[in-house]
This record gives sequence, structure tokens and C-alpha cells, in this order.
Amino acid sequence: MTDRLSSYGYAFQIKIITALMTDRIFLQQISDILVPSYFESDANNWIVTTILEYQKDYNASPTLEVMKVKLHEVDQDVLKTQVVQHLKEAWKFADSDDLQFIKQQTIDFCKNQEIKKAILSSVDLLNTGRYDEIKSKIDNALKAGADKHIGHDYLVDIDARYTDTIRDTKETPWEVINDMTSGGLGKGELGVFVAAAGIGKSWGLINIGAHAVKKGMTVIHYTLELNSEYVGLRYDSVMTGIPNQNLRHYQDQVKEELAKLKGELIIKYYPTKSTSVIGLRGHIEKCIMQGKKPDIVIVDYADLLRGHGTEKRHELEGIYEDLRGLAGEYEIPVWTASQANRSALEEDVIGAEKIAESYGKVMVADFVISLSRKVQDKLAGTGRWHVIKNRFGPDGITLPSNMNTSTGQINIYTDTSILGKDAKKQMENGNELARRMLTQKYKEINNNDFE
Repeated sequence: MTDRLSSYGYAFQIKIITALMTDRIFLQQISDILVPSYFESDANNWIVTTILEYQKDYNASPTLEVMKVKLHEVDQDVLKTQVVQHLKEAWKFADSDDLQFIKQQTIDFCKNQEIKKAILSSVDLLNTGRYDEIKSKIDNALKAGADKHIGHDYLVDIDARYTDTIRDTKETPWEVINDMTSGGLGKGELGVFVAAAGIGKSWGLINIGAHAVKKGMTVIHYTLELNSEYVGLRYDSVMTGIPNQNLRHYQDQVKEELAKLKGELIIKYYPTKSTSVIGLRGHIEKCIMQGKKPDIVIVDYADLLRGHGTEKRHELEGIYEDLRGLAGEYEIPVWTASQANRSALEEDVIGAEKIAESYGKVMVADFVISLSRKVQDKLAGTGRWHVIKNRFGPDGITLPSNMNTSTGQINIYTDTSILGKDAKKQMENGNELARRMLTQKYKEINNNDFE
């Protein structure tokens, strides 16, 4: 067994430095057993020594600014140049998909070194019959590298509560929703759209996905109702503003607009009830292996996944619990939709009591918002969004919106904003338009009766 990390390669050692500087828990766990001399270069040796000393003094990972200050203590120009280069390379790996593997391999290496040291130092103890000391050495070596993180120490970890990484959120297309959720959904969080059939919840999910792709994120969109190509066409409309029925006449324009996108979108179709959350997890792993780790996952919609349990209610609760678990496992937000019951079609505002089959969905989710569109709303191109649950801010608030169902584009406003007031006026116009249509229909029926 080698006593140095040289056999793992240069890039591996650089990624260890990346993990030490970006993961305070990993640094805390390995600080007692990581020896700087395990690294083959003087630059890496200096960097690791500096990191370990900083952790001992401040119980934290040093920032790049700290390392820049520490570099002033280096009086060898060659070493200083190498350190700067290695730090730059380490920072490039901050989003590397294999850091978890790197960390585990490093812990295993260091633990093996501790066990090797304990065995070698036990030879003299064995000759003198000091068996209790041998056992103590071996036990301590086996415990080396154990996770020391017992949780958030409230009185010690005060600064940690105020860092930007507490909720690394992914914003929605709607400023009002971002304000209400303190930036959108974060890692491990579940958001749910609720609406009756044919009202627009799928369009809402597509707006979330399209916005994320425009922002340079990678989105995986699972569809269990519409085929992947048709969902792709819907995305084309939202991305370009071209009505869905006219897309085939503007294919060159669509391609031109999509070429400008910074992110990636994977649309995966599963027939209704043909897969479970475990199946989604398997597909995500396949995407990660191909370098397409998602920033957001969309499931349209969770009620159509295969679950477990003898009762429908328990089955659905299990599906939503598993989805939230998936969000936590991959540290991403997950958005999905849920069906409202039939009576919701006649409601101005859809509350939690209108969610079909199981109230447990609301209990699991972090953010739940419903969409109501009566006949007059469809005529006027409007809708009412009602915040049912919000772990991160106010709920029980109803928001007006404009909805163009030919392009799928949705705008949601506060009811006090200028655009929100305009949307409310459109709703009123929708009522008047519906009244006129009914009057006209009544006249036609009466005329037919006299013919």
C-alpha cells in the first residue's frame, strides 16, 4: 500500500483540495487523519497545511480571499506561482459530479493509513504483552475519519445560518412567486401545482422548465401523460412565443431561437403508471453518467406515477414522500402537479380541500399553488393562482394572471400592481363576454323555436 496519493493522479489530488475548501463537514471529518505529506507536490502540501491550520483555528473552510492573504507569507516565487495555479484549478472543479466519490476515496485512504500505522506500532507492544494498548490503538484507528458532524450546533454555528448556501434556490419565471418563497425552490424541496383537468397545470410546469433552461440550467422533464415530442412542441411555443398550431410554419425561426439557449432540457416519457420514483432515480443516474446532472426535475404529474400501498390515499402519499426524498438525495428542487377534484371547476379559488384523493400531498410539499379558470377566464385569457401552502413566506394569497393558451405563456402578478389590476379587469371583461355569449345563444334557440 502506498503512503502517498500519487497513485491516484494529479487531478484526484486537486479535487481533494476542492472538497476541503467547499465542504466544511468533510474538512471537519478528515482533519485529524489527513497528512499534508500524502500529497506529492510542494504546492499541494502547502495548500493542505494552510487549510488544516485554518480549520483548527476557525472551524471553517478557508475562502479564496483567505488563501490570497496567506500567500503573502510564501517567499519562494516558484512555489507561490504553483500554489496560485493549483488553487485556480481546484476552484474549477467546484461543480464536479464526482466530488462525493473523491471524498469517500480520500477518507478510505487516510483510514487505511491510520490502521497501517497502528499495526506497525503494535509490534513492540505485542512483544511485551501489552494487549490492552494494542486494542486501544486498533480501535482508535478504526474510528478514524468517522463523521463528527452531530448536527447544527445552534450556539456555535451562528454564521452558518446566514450564508447564501442555506437555501440555494432556483427561481421561477414569476417575480411575485420568487418574492414569496425567498428566491424560488431550493435543494430538496417539492413544489406542487394544483388544478382541475384541462386548466393549465402542465403549462405552468413547462413555464418553470423553460425559464430554467433560459437561465443556463439543466432540466429533466418527466411526462406521464403527453408524449415527449408533443411536450417538446409546447416548450417551443413558450420559448419562442409562436402559437402551438403555427409552429410547423416557423421551424427555421424556432431553431434560431433555441440556438441561443444556455441550458439543456431532457424530456422523458413514461406511460401512465408504468414507472415509480425508483424508475426516475435510475434515469437521473443515467443522465448524470452522461454529464447531464439536473438542476431542476419536473414531473408531470406525480399522481400518474406507480406507487405502493393498498389504498389510493396511502399510495399517493407514498409517491409524494418519495419525490421529496429524491429532491433531497440529489439536492435539487422538484416541481410536479396534482389533480383537483371535479367540483373545483366551479370555484373562483381552489383551496386544499379540493385536492383529489389525498390531503397528505399538501403535508409533504413545501410550496403548493392552485390554478382556477372558469369559462369566463378562458374567454378572457386569465386565471387565479392561490397559494395554499408556503413554508418560506405568506400563504392564503390569491394572485391574478394572464394566460395565453396558444403559446403557453403565463404571467402572474400581485393584485396591487398595474399589470395585476389590468388582469382583474380582463377577468371582469370575461364575465361580460360570457354573459353576451349566453344571451346570443338564448336568442338563437328562441329564433329556432319559432321557425
